[in-house]
Formats: sequence, C-alpha cells, structure tokens
Amino acid sequence: MSASILVVDDAPEIRTLLRTYLEAEGMDVSTAGNGEDALRIAAAERPDVVLLDLGLPDLSGLDVLGRIRATSSMYVIVVTARAEEVDKIVSLSLGADDYIVKPFSPREVVARVHAVLRRPRVENGDDPADEVLRFDGLTVDPGAREVTVDGLAVTLSALDFDLLLALARKPGRVFSRAQLLEQVWGYAFYGDERVVDVHIRTIRAALGDDGTSVVGTVRGVGYRFLKTPAGKA
Repeated sequence: MSASILVVDDAPEIRTLLRTYLEAEGMDVSTAGNGEDALRIAAAERPDVVLLDLGLPDLSGLDVLGRIRATSSMYVIVVTARAEEVDKIVSLSLGADDYIVKPFSPREVVARVHAVLRRPRVENGDDPADEVLRFDGLTVDPGAREVTVDGLAVTLSALDFDLLLALARKPGRVFSRAQLLEQVWGYAFYGDERVVDVHIRTIRAALGDDGTSVVGTVRGVGYRFLKTPAGKA
C-alpha cells in the first residue's frame, strides 16, 4: 500500500514541486494552501506524513501542528523559510518529527519522508524488541510507544521517542551525533548534526531532566543514557 502525504504550503509552485517528486516515488499526495484546509484534509484522509509550512495565510503553522498533534500521531515534517533555532525548538517541542529549511532540495525532502516512514509503528507487542524498559522513575514502552515519569505519561514526538529509545536500549553507551542520526533518522543527513542537540533538549524538557539524571552530554562526543535498568546495581 502506497504512503499518503499531505503537502501544506501557501505557494502553489512548492506544492506542485513536492507533489511531482513524491508521486514519482509512488506516493499518494494531497495538497492544501492554508491551515483550515490542511486540518480538514488531515482529519478526513489521515495521511501518513504531513509536510507543513509555518507561514500560512490564515492559521499559524504552529497552530496547525499543535492541533494535529493533539489528536493524531501522524508524522509531521516542518518545511519552512524560518531558519532561527527558536522556531526549530518550538516546532519540535510541539511534536514535529523533522524540520527542513527553505530553500530545500526536493530529493532531500523525499529522503526524509522515506526516513520517517521507516520508523516503527505501534505493533502487537509480540516482538522481543517491544520489551518494556524500566528504570528508576522512568518507563519506556516500545510497543505502546509510551513514556512515563513517576507513573505519569509524557508526550514526545515520534522522532523524540525513537531517539530516547535508542539511548535507553544501551544505558551507559556513548553515541556520537552521527551514530544517532544514522540509527534514528535512518538516512544520510544533509544538514547540521546539531539537530540532534535540539531534539535532546526537547526530550530533557519533557522528562524534567537537566542533563544529569536521564540523558547526559559527553563533551566533544555526543550523548549517553544515564539511568540503570531496574533491578541492576
């Protein structure tokens, strides 16, 4: 079954460009030129991936993102001219799974769509990889794709969950940014490796971690998961 993509951008030429490249990959593509249409189509068609511009003529793209994320786990990739780090951080904290700055390579966008589509969906729980990871005050459930802190559910974007899971499965192991990009993003990354840092910050904020209790920084190298699995000294 082909993947379904919703392209949301107020520029017709960008909608046409992305549609052409995505359809060449065998994907089903719908388009919207404003936020209201985007929300209506997203609710009706339930696309696998939304490519979302932030500069829409009616609703803020961030509002659209927040409303999509409140009711759905569909993947959302922000595609925008806003290059400031604060825009990336806000978008990722609201649940965006990736962030692409215009001008972009259409092939890069297609690569990132393929990457998010390769990420695991919720399974039936029979896979050994779905074993729940338990730590002091923290639980990571790969099957349900849920994280709890002191028994309370924590909301993470799909990409943030995958990043936390990759670290939590190897407590104590140091991962470089390049290793995390390869393992979690799943494609040859075109941009700045510091995108990993942005996602680590959103994970820490969601978990109430200051960098000393869950995800630690190894200066000049990358990151490691600090907690010890429950039952181990």
